[in-house]
Amino acid sequence: MAGTPRTKCPIILTYHDTGLNHKSCFETLFNHEDMREILRHFPVCHVEAPGQHEEAKTLPASYVYPSMDQLSETLPTVIKHFGVRSVIGLGVGAGAYVLAKFALNHSDMVDGLILININPNAEGLMDSVANKVSKVLCCVFANDEIQTNHDLIATYRHHITATMNQSNVNQFYRSYHSRGALEVERPVPGGSINVRTLKCSTLLVVGDHSPAVDHVVDCNSKLNPTKTTLLKMADCGGLPQVDQPAKVIEAMKYFIQGLGYLSSASMTRLRSRTNSSTSSFDGSRSRSHTNDSQRGRLSSTDKNKQPHDTPMETFNGNSDNQISKSTGVVC
Repeated sequence: MAGTPRTKCPIILTYHDTGLNHKSCFETLFNHEDMREILRHFPVCHVEAPGQHEEAKTLPASYVYPSMDQLSETLPTVIKHFGVRSVIGLGVGAGAYVLAKFALNHSDMVDGLILININPNAEGLMDSVANKVSKVLCCVFANDEIQTNHDLIATYRHHITATMNQSNVNQFYRSYHSRGALEVERPVPGGSINVRTLKCSTLLVVGDHSPAVDHVVDCNSKLNPTKTTLLKMADCGGLPQVDQPAKVIEAMKYFIQGLGYLSSASMTRLRSRTNSSTSSFDGSRSRSHTNDSQRGRLSSTDKNKQPHDTPMETFNGNSDNQISKSTGVVC
């Protein structure tokens, strides 16, 4: 595992979006030099949906692709395999949905969630879009972004067409777009104590130009306001962790500190940098935050730095360790 698990300390567990895998979804974020502070404290485990890794073989015709519920139920086995107590989940799009579902059913295993572009609602398939690659791109990027940010779109179009198995990508896409609603409900003071909602602290992240912005705002309205922070990033598109990784990392640092895992001493350098920064997040994010100090710290950020390489080793699950053969785990 990249990093050594510590007793009473969670690992960071990631889950990618449709049309992506752990590399295309998270490599820019985890290779950014500002991520070093987090990586010194937490091991990282990337989970990939069946058949979504690079150069994957086509899944057998007899293989029934797991539903979102089934994918979420593979995660307890992954966590137990590595002998860790709990995780801080980081998911994007479909991965955010999977992690939220996991946290709803296994709240004791989740210390916190960072959910980018989450859509808590059920959704039908976009059968009107014939091209599979275009379907995926339309889910991740806004129309304006597709039409204007040609280099970024070309990079991800090439990634999907040249490195990923198209049949497998389409199966994951169909599984996600056949999902049911999360069925979460915002607790009401004096109301039922058995309301179904996320019990852990949750950071919702979305770019203000993302096609998911309305869905994320809707999700925020359905969660516990005392445990949920909504972060809408200004001048940001469909993939905040790629578009503005330094800002996402800063938000992650303060979120994790709010969970009690990063000491104030380790955050001193971050505070000194952000005090001199001129960039800021969009001021329209949620007024319901975990605490006032965290809200203030999420208001400004550092500028982008050049990335560094983070070594990763691949773990291939098999029946002996009770992890599904189709579930990729990269740690």
